[in-house]
Amino acid sequence: MKILVLGDVVGERTLPFLQKTLWEKRRALGADLVIANGENVCDIHGLSPKAAEALFAFGVDFITSGNHIFDRRDAHAFLNDTNAVIRPCNYPATCPGEGSRVITSAEGWRVLVVNVAGSVFMEALGDPFRAVELELERARRTYDLAVLDIHAEATSEKLALARYFDGRFAAIFGTHTHVQTADEQILPNGTGYITDVGMTGPVNSILGVTPTDVIEKMRTHMPHRFTVAQGDIAANGALFDIDPVTARTRCVTRIKF
Repeated sequence: MKILVLGDVVGERTLPFLQKTLWEKRRALGADLVIANGENVCDIHGLSPKAAEALFAFGVDFITSGNHIFDRRDAHAFLNDTNAVIRPCNYPATCPGEGSRVITSAEGWRVLVVNVAGSVFMEALGDPFRAVELELERARRTYDLAVLDIHAEATSEKLALARYFDGRFAAIFGTHTHVQTADEQILPNGTGYITDVGMTGPVNSILGVTPTDVIEKMRTHMPHRFTVAQGDIAANGALFDIDPVTARTRCVTRIKF
């Protein structure tokens, strides 16, 4: 089984790019399932129901998120109504949505997708280690393999979570920093891992944002509105090739198109 993961999708202007390219790339790679982080689709902050439906139509099967998922109020009810969009599991249980869901691939594989937010240099949330443990316990015996999106700032925290859960997930990948890392690997107990899958969005940008906006903010320390950058779009991600017998990753390949 092959799972294609796309890094944070930034800006609604990225959607037409995915409409043109994703289905073809999915077929070329032989991907059975496509997962994308969608918390930045709506002009950097949030995900609307309309944008989520566009992602599904353009070739994404499942959407993970992060610390911006509640930025739009129209997403709150949507999170409760859909089985294909999740928020980090270490938010309070009273928040809309769920921290994990099981999706069935066309071949019949039941895949548990878990989403967790980091606690280092991020908003103070529940213990990510314990939160993921609880999701695995809650979903026990309902899935064939599991994957984990760690939406976090610190590389050390992502690596610590990955090492701790090595062997319990087929694949673990990081999101949030919008910069693809070059450390794709198979951990000792068979989990495929990459610290960050990168960004799907404007190339001539600073993490998807118009460069002058970010520079002005950093130089003056004054409030400044961020806008999605113009110009060419590119997608970054990773392809996990998972053994159908052992449910462990055989190969992790960085992807860019």
